[in-house]
This record gives sequence, structure tokens and C-alpha cells, in this order.
Amino acid sequence: MKQILIIEDDKILRENIRELLEMEKYRVFTAENGREGMETALRLKPDLIISDILMPVMDGYQLLKNLYRHRETREIPFIFLSAKSEAEDVRLGMNMGADDYLTKPFLEKDLLRTISTRISKHEKSKKKKDETPKNNKINTLDELKTYFEKAGESLEIEKNEEIYREAKNANYVYLIKYGLIKTHRMDEYGKELITGLYKNSDIFGIYYFMDTSFYPETATALENSFFYRLSSLKFQEILNSSQHLTLEVAQLLSDNLSLIKNHLLEMAYASVLRKTTSTIRQFAELIPESAREGIRVSRTDLASVAGISTESFIRSLSSLKKSGIIDIEGRNIKILNMQKLNSIK
Repeated sequence: MKQILIIEDDKILRENIRELLEMEKYRVFTAENGREGMETALRLKPDLIISDILMPVMDGYQLLKNLYRHRETREIPFIFLSAKSEAEDVRLGMNMGADDYLTKPFLEKDLLRTISTRISKHEKSKKKKDETPKNNKINTLDELKTYFEKAGESLEIEKNEEIYREAKNANYVYLIKYGLIKTHRMDEYGKELITGLYKNSDIFGIYYFMDTSFYPETATALENSFFYRLSSLKFQEILNSSQHLTLEVAQLLSDNLSLIKNHLLEMAYASVLRKTTSTIRQFAELIPESAREGIRVSRTDLASVAGISTESFIRSLSSLKKSGIIDIEGRNIKILNMQKLNSIK
């Protein structure tokens, strides 16, 4: 009998779902907030979790992040159940790793179909992971990411904590589960230059294919982040066993290089206001929840990405605010008119 955990602060809805699922021969457990749900999930390790988003003590987003911190709960299928139906809310939940999203009010048949589908897909995925390929090769980036999660070392770091430092041995390659990472270098005058930004599901730390050498830059968390890492030697071993995967990784690096070149051109020739708006858009794309909460990255980091001084960046923000394109609440930058933001040259 499959076990399902329902985390919902509305008692009537919680009990109605319980009754419905028990009629379908599921074994059901309930919790009224995220913290209680987390404790129950760790204790029972259910086959599927259904969770509301807006709850006291710990909301659904925080719950999902906490589930990923524990190896025994990070792969449990997870369905958000919420009255929040805006596209950015749905996208945020899915980008954080939720398997599905149901909007209240929902039909009973939709709930049952979603549960059945997610349990079935999880069982097939688990079976596929457990099967050892005949050639023992990892052939695609998706398979490589799955291997990271299955065999890699999991780590959690806090905002502003370093992951690796320039000139230190390049011992690991990384996959982000959630969070935001910057790579950066210091010029001869002590000014920081951000060389890359990495978000959920991005692989970073790839610098050498043949030998383990030294990191050419530093990597630091811009927000609390969770990721996996593989040793550089193991990563090289995997690439050596699959030509197709090596080509995919080479294409990934080539795409990143093209983005860097375009960014350098903009830094060299675009106006200060254009550099500011491009940076705001870039972070809005990197941080899905920014559409709801605003961009909460320091002005110094934003200015470093834009390639301008912090003072110039702040003046540009003030200009955009006066034009009604953005709003500033404390450290948060909220985009009010994306169309106007995109139109600035």
C-alpha cells in the first residue's frame, strides 16, 4: 500500500483529501504545517508528498528546500497544492524541483490522476537508475546530472560562503540543486569581476579535461545553496568513457563562452543604463522567485556583473524607479514593467 503525506493548514481540506485517498486504498498521513510535515517525511519516508505553499511555521517552498537537504527524502515525488495560480508561482515551484502543481479548487479526478502519474513515473525512474547500463557509460548531460545526485557528495552552503578559491587545486566539478553561484576574479587594482553566474541544475567548475590543475577563479554563493560534487578525476573518467557526453559538455562550454563574449561586448559599448537593465533582466531569469519577491542581490554584485561602479548602478536604479519601470523596497528590486525595461537601449 502506497503511503502519501498531505501537508495542509486548512483542516477541512486536509481531511477531505485524506478521506478521498483512503477510499482509493492509499495509506494517508497528514501534517498542518511545513515543519511538522518535514518531521513526518523524515520519519515515514512516504511514496509521495502533497503540500500547500502558504502555511505557518514553514511554507511549502522552505519545506521543499529542506527535503533536498536529506538524502532519504530528496527523491520523494512532490506535488504543490495551492491557490497561487500565477505563472511565476508555478514556475518557481517547478524550478525548485516540484514534480507537479495543482491549483485550488481542483477536481478529485485531477488529484487522483496526478498522484497516480507521479508515483508511476517515480517508480520507472527509480528502476531505470537501478539498472546498470550494459556499457557502464553515461551518455548524456541528463544522465550525468542523475549520476551527480546518486553518487556525488552533497553539500549545503550559506550566502557569501566560498565553494572554491582561485589558485587552489581544482579537485571537484559541481551541480547545483538549488541556489545561485557566482564565479569571480580580482584585477590588479583589487576590483572584483564576476565571470559567471550559475543557477539550479547548472554544472560548473569545469576547467580542465586532461589533468587536475588549479581553479582560475573563485566561486561564492549569492544565496543559500545546495549542490553535489564529483571529483575531477572521476569526472574525467566519465568523459573518457563516452564520446557523446564529451561533445555535449564541449557544447555546454561553448554556449557559456558565447554568453561571456556577448556580455563583454555589452560591457564595452552599451550605455550605463543599458548595462543596468540587462543585469536586472539577467538576475530575474536566474532567480525565478524574484518575480514574486524581488531581486535581493547586493548592489555591489549587481554592479560587478554590469561592469560599472556601484555608485553608477545606484544612480541608474533611481532613474528606472522614477520612470516607473522598477520599484525598490529596501534591498529588493521589483520589475514593474518588463516591456519598458527591455526597450531601453
